[in-house]
Amino acid sequence: MPADLAVVGLGHLGLPLAQAAVAAGIETIGYDTGPTTDSTLTAAEVRRMSAAGFRVASDPAELGRVRTAVICAPTALGPDRALDLSAVGEAARVLSVRLRPHTTVILESPAHPGVTEDFLRPILEEGSRLRAGRDFHLAYSPNRLDPGNRTHGYAGVPKVIGGLTPACTESAATFYARLTDKVVRARGLREAETVQLLETNYRHVNIALVNEMAVLCHDLGVDLWDVIRCAETKPYGFQAFRPGPGVGGHGVPLDPNYLPHTPRTPGHPLRMVGLAQEINDRMPQYVIQRCATLLNEHGKSARGARVLLLGVTYKADTADQEGSPAREIASRLMDLGAQLSYHDPYVGGWRVRDRPVPRADSLYEAAAHADLTILLQHHRTYDLQGLSVKAQLLLDTRGATPVGAAHRL
Repeated sequence: MPADLAVVGLGHLGLPLAQAAVAAGIETIGYDTGPTTDSTLTAAEVRRMSAAGFRVASDPAELGRVRTAVICAPTALGPDRALDLSAVGEAARVLSVRLRPHTTVILESPAHPGVTEDFLRPILEEGSRLRAGRDFHLAYSPNRLDPGNRTHGYAGVPKVIGGLTPACTESAATFYARLTDKVVRARGLREAETVQLLETNYRHVNIALVNEMAVLCHDLGVDLWDVIRCAETKPYGFQAFRPGPGVGGHGVPLDPNYLPHTPRTPGHPLRMVGLAQEINDRMPQYVIQRCATLLNEHGKSARGARVLLLGVTYKADTADQEGSPAREIASRLMDLGAQLSYHDPYVGGWRVRDRPVPRADSLYEAAAHADLTILLQHHRTYDLQGLSVKAQLLLDTRGATPVGAAHRL
């Protein structure tokens, strides 16, 4: 049976969109052009979606029987700091040969300004022999998903839409109005894409600032978390960000210096973004330095030390490990000769350098046995007061333990 919506890419972006669509009563199919990527949805949530009519299409021909297709293929920065659009391109090629007139195609994958028009549009037009803006609608909508956020659900977060033409914008806006309480129309594709750029870079720059403050405050003997607690009482001009062992997540900072050099994207670097990336990339090494110092102060060497890592996901109370600094921290500890174990209620098995890291079954026993316990992610299930009593030595990189109960970042 034909569906109203096809979600192409069933990972951390696509499945939550499909979940919201199914909840709104939209007949929805999903399609993946490659291996299914990690999602923040639980197996129970996916089963409820299936019971409500959602299904994963095995035949790509079904993509040609929908009114709206949303591409949610994963993107990431490659080794050259350029955005890898290969999954988006593959999704577009599969869709293009089945694209029918009057279909609305929307890209939600993270993309730099120009991707929808200069990269996606030619693929869709070549495969379909249709013209975007004339025969089918083309639009971009930045994904604003915040995994694990129980306050701001899908419907409560305004959706930004930018189309190739005003008609494209209106068609996409009509679709998203069925899912969210507010739709915000951008002037065009590039404006909508740049919203994603600004929001992502804003996060990374501000995290970099507070990460630098964390290092400074430690050197000065100042409790940064108390500083933040006081500063966030200011009713204007300040938004609280908190330091950590690194910056994870799917929203990667983009510097136009690494964008395609076309007359409309000249490649002028955002120096603050580049500097922020350098600062945030240094945080795992700073954590290692703090670990080595703490062990040394307690008469122990990092070599041979038993180190327990608590929380290896990039965000609290989710299973998503995308960009988590835990892997780099574990790798560096291995280089120092430490004996690692980990605990995470959301991660049943964890590998670093293709080697399995032992999982602690009894959290309190593991903390009592370890020479050093490092809190990398503050999952809600962790009893930090109890852990601070059991652990021989506890380094809290999230400022979550009671004052005086642990060494803070």
